[in-house]
Amino acid sequence: MLFRRLFRRYAGTALVVTMVACAGVAIAEESVGQSLMDLLRGTASPETPDRRVPFGKAEMELSFAPLVKATAPAVVNVYASQQAREVRSPFEGDPFFEQFFGRQAPPRAQSSLGSGVLVDPSGIVVTNYHVIKDADEVKVATSDGREFESKVLLKEETVDLAILKIESPEPFPTVAIGDSDALEVGDLVLAIGNPFGVGQTTTGGIVSALARTHIGVSDFGFFIQTDAAINPGNSGGALINMQGQVVGINTAIYSRSGGSIGLGFAIPSNMVRAVVATAKSGADHFERPFIGASFEPVTAQIAEALGMPRPSGALVAAVAANGPAAKAGLKPGNVILKINGAAIEHVDALGYRLATQAIGGTIKLDVLRQGREEEVDVTLARMPEGVNAPAVEIGGRSPFAGVKAAELSPDLAQRLGVDEEKGIAIVGIGRGSPAERVGFQPGDIVREVNGAEIDTAEKLQEAAAQRTRWWRFTIERDGRLMRQVLRF
Repeated sequence: MLFRRLFRRYAGTALVVTMVACAGVAIAEESVGQSLMDLLRGTASPETPDRRVPFGKAEMELSFAPLVKATAPAVVNVYASQQAREVRSPFEGDPFFEQFFGRQAPPRAQSSLGSGVLVDPSGIVVTNYHVIKDADEVKVATSDGREFESKVLLKEETVDLAILKIESPEPFPTVAIGDSDALEVGDLVLAIGNPFGVGQTTTGGIVSALARTHIGVSDFGFFIQTDAAINPGNSGGALINMQGQVVGINTAIYSRSGGSIGLGFAIPSNMVRAVVATAKSGADHFERPFIGASFEPVTAQIAEALGMPRPSGALVAAVAANGPAAKAGLKPGNVILKINGAAIEHVDALGYRLATQAIGGTIKLDVLRQGREEEVDVTLARMPEGVNAPAVEIGGRSPFAGVKAAELSPDLAQRLGVDEEKGIAIVGIGRGSPAERVGFQPGDIVREVNGAEIDTAEKLQEAAAQRTRWWRFTIERDGRLMRQVLRF
């Protein structure tokens, strides 16, 4: 009797399991058949990858090994070194001091380690600006153990990218630059780099989010977020999609411990493509196209006042006379909703989309104007240079000694990454100079020195020539005024 009851119970369970399994197979066969019918009818595009969850054990056991073998040789190690700044002792050369304390040790070299990606067989390498910042020497080591001296073709702090060039009689392995706009949240990606200097490492994950802003590593505000493990040393490495293309340059992580906690950020490949094209053209800096307008975020209050269902887009705040925006009919109060069909969710997204466009090209904007949506064509121009006065180098014994200063123009303001277009900006600082020790930085705008307003480079030169030990000066940095008093 017990055997019969058990048989009936488990036989019923087995029947249900069998029916579910058969139904699953039937559904799978129907889905595959429907996909094939769609392709035959022409209603499904074979160019669009089929995104779905893995079905069955066989698909779960698939390996990324062929993808890694095809792309990993194009990922390199980048070694940057610079001579540490020498701080001279006031007792240097004193025989009594040197007898008891010895001579000062020679300055030691400081080094940093990162990754890079070969994107051209001729030896063009993409890495992060912060990896090679202020480096005296940059070397590149390929995955097969070869080491090369590199030449810096271009480095752009505002987007945290740098382009290097290495030479070899044979072509280098490369990875193609993909379309980062085709990424969707949930797509599988691989991160390849050299974390902590342990050697080339591949990690996997998904695209966690798109268009991340306010990461804090540069002025760039349009990052791809991934949970693929990214650690120190991965900077400049490749974020690879399932088609074997680089869709991002790994740049930063959010971490309280210094290691990966699943919050990694990469610069989209479409921005990388624009910077690489600029470097190939021979330019020494990345030039963004000029639209001739400034923009602000659309807040909830502004959206309500304009009758928008939700806050999105970029509000036109001001339009430059005779600029591309003015010629296209844009006016303050208009809201940019789309650019070339891509939705603009915030101001940073508009800045990113504009930066990836070609100078001289025409873009199509969807604009909200007086409650109606209109399409507007805008032809982007080159940034007006204005009056580019030559840089003046400050000498002498003042806190400004070693500074190179020039009058701001729209072009120079863009290169320095400053919003102001009027004033005297510091464009360079001599290594080991008094100005470097004081803490001046390229991009600082000098407003006042010892009570004298500074509006020309010559006035700064005159003010720095004063014979005094007390200095009062005001500089503008990142939109904030900083006042300093020091005895020098």
